[in-house]
Amino acid sequence: MAKPAEAIDNRHYDVIVAPHITEKATLLSEQNAVVFKVATKATKPQIKAAVEALFGVSVTGVNTIVQKGKTKRWKGAPYRRSDVKKAIVTLREGQSIDVTEGAK
Repeated sequence: MAKPAEAIDNRHYDVIVAPHITEKATLLSEQNAVVFKVATKATKPQIKAAVEALFGVSVTGVNTIVQKGKTKRWKGAPYRRSDVKKAIVTLREGQSIDVTEGAK
């Protein structure tokens, strides 16, 4: 028996946290690439499957980066920001994702 579609969709939503919108990420869109914040334990095949399922596009490559959290101070007490994992997803030629519209 096949798994219900809802269980698969929920798993994909746990992998992709949010789009990462910066000036550098916007420049990457000219090269058919989109940047997402992803779960820290997400693997490249999981990220690829999630993007293909949620946005209905073909992914040709996934590169990941772990940005270490900075040490900051608040009222003299030190604290550390959380680590963030980002994925640069390269799409097939002619396809694009509009991150402002959201997932289907």
